[in-house]
Amino acid sequence: MVKAHLIFTHYQNSYSVYIPNLERLSVEQIQELQHFVDVRKGVFDFEKYTFVIQKRLEFVEFLSLINSLGIKAVCEENFIVKKAQPRVGFGQYKGMLYNELPDSYLIWLKTNYHGADRAIIDSELKKRKL
Repeated sequence: MVKAHLIFTHYQNSYSVYIPNLERLSVEQIQELQHFVDVRKGVFDFEKYTFVIQKRLEFVEFLSLINSLGIKAVCEENFIVKKAQPRVGFGQYKGMLYNELPDSYLIWLKTNYHGADRAIIDSELKKRKL
């Protein structure tokens, strides 16, 4: 029998698990995973082969839980690399992320700022269609 392959991704207040070999699992294995998700008030997305549970849980705790329930699976952790977000280095909004700035300030910067962060400002304006 094929073991479920569970790829765990931790987020700030939740976690998701991708099951790349879902189609190769038996009906009983899928029902076991579905029960695991239901008990934790999670959501199983069969189209994307994933389930999400709104709970803070580290990978080690997830492994322990899977093992204690007798679910036969190969588990791995997926690490998300967070890209550093640029911050404003001047003025009244110093220290804020550019994507947190009010539209009015970005529009003001559009015509009044010509410094090193100009490309970041233009990119943010384009994202917001301003």
